[in-house]
Amino acid sequence: MAQQDENPDVNLSKLLGVAIRRRWWVLIPASVIALGACLTSLLLPDSYESEATILVERQQVPERYVTANTTIDVREVLLVMTDAILSRTQLLQIVDEFGLFPNERKHLVPEQLVDLMRRNIKLEPLRKGSETKDLNAFKISFTSVDPHSAQEVTNKLTTLFISENNQSREEQSTGTTNFLADELGAVAVELKQQGSRVRDFKMRYLGELPEQQQGNLAILAGLQTQLQNTMATLGRARQQQAYLQSLLSQYENLAAAGVQAPGTMASSPTETIKAELTRLRNERADLLARYTAMYPDVVKIDEEIKETEALLAASTHAPEPTKDGTAQESSKSAGSSERDATSAQIKSQLEANRLEIQNATEDAEQTKARIAEYQRRLNLTPVREQELAELLRDYDLSKQHYDDLLSKKTQSELATSLERRQQGQRFRIIDQPSLPMKPSSPDHVKISLAGLAAGIAVGMALAFLAETRDHSLRDEQELRRVFAFPLMIGVPMVLSKVEERRRSWVKALEWFAGVALCLLVCATEFYVYRRG
Repeated sequence: MAQQDENPDVNLSKLLGVAIRRRWWVLIPASVIALGACLTSLLLPDSYESEATILVERQQVPERYVTANTTIDVREVLLVMTDAILSRTQLLQIVDEFGLFPNERKHLVPEQLVDLMRRNIKLEPLRKGSETKDLNAFKISFTSVDPHSAQEVTNKLTTLFISENNQSREEQSTGTTNFLADELGAVAVELKQQGSRVRDFKMRYLGELPEQQQGNLAILAGLQTQLQNTMATLGRARQQQAYLQSLLSQYENLAAAGVQAPGTMASSPTETIKAELTRLRNERADLLARYTAMYPDVVKIDEEIKETEALLAASTHAPEPTKDGTAQESSKSAGSSERDATSAQIKSQLEANRLEIQNATEDAEQTKARIAEYQRRLNLTPVREQELAELLRDYDLSKQHYDDLLSKKTQSELATSLERRQQGQRFRIIDQPSLPMKPSSPDHVKISLAGLAAGIAVGMALAFLAETRDHSLRDEQELRRVFAFPLMIGVPMVLSKVEERRRSWVKALEWFAGVALCLLVCATEFYVYRRG
């Protein structure tokens, strides 16, 4: 247990002993490597990094008024723009414009120059939050051996990014507007064709359309009323015809019979006329109960009453009979003339009545034909309604599509105008490209410290390697480990005075050399630190 507790001290003392014995194995490699690292860092060319910050400004007009045509995420836009700006042609043009890499251009091909250029360009997005969409700025930097060249190239890159963003957004917005305009033109042609189909359908089936159904019903009701009136007029005309024919037959019978009793000659036709006149007046009274005095049927029946009254007046205007033969003869002659005149008048009325019946019959046939036509239209209205509904559905879809495209085109034109005025989302420089006054690389302090650490590590490794190859016995413990029997005596080292002086000088020289190396390394490190 005690042996285990002594092990850490024993190991530490062994390590310390190894370091003391192999001090030059540690000191020389550490010093050489440290000095070499410092010299190397001082010989490396300085590089200067110029940096600029670009702010991603949001659209200046509220989106509730104008919606942008470009909805791509800013990070994706940056990736696309980076590929376009850092293309081979663009980078070679920048190299030629600013005369970059004069030494490298002597032995490098253009592809290698492009790779070198890309390694010196750095793009760093800046975000407010943890989300990708929170990107609101980014940094562009370029590293060169000349600070002025670094600043000029960085300024060129920022200009390219800003112009490329404005141009790409404007082109995309203009392309969207042109696409919508082309689509709107095609839909307008289709809408015009749909409108022509609807118009041709309505012209072809005029009178059978659903919106004309109520009008057709009203016209049909009017035609049916007109037909009823025509049939009533036709019935009255036929009654009048029968009456006139009966009256004419009576007068013709009287004329064929020759001399008859005066009472017989006048009483029968006159009574018939009076009865007809009474019937006409009663019918007029019935019509006036429903219509006005200007109604056509009332006007017609007034004319018939006047004609009947004229017949009645003509039939009652006959000479009175006398006992004198001469008078009787003259009375007969006068009665014959009166009957002839009355017969002629009745025949004239019969002819007019015949024409009236003919006209009424034709009107009734025409009215029936029109009624049949409107009934046919009403019967076909459901069919036309279904056909028209299909046409109107296609027309409404085209109209809705047209209105939607028109609204989008108008909105896109506003967005395009916004981009042309550069009031949409844009890039703005908030930190101009800097003129670096201090080199960004190489880091001399880090290189020198790394060299010192590497030298110490190498020296320690060499010291332990040399120690493992040395099989000398240094103390009693190592002797006991090698030999199993115990030792009873020990022989101390006896040195002469000359050897002691020599050892003293060697030790002094070692101390002097060691201190000088350490001071040299420290001075070199301090110089590198001050320069860095």
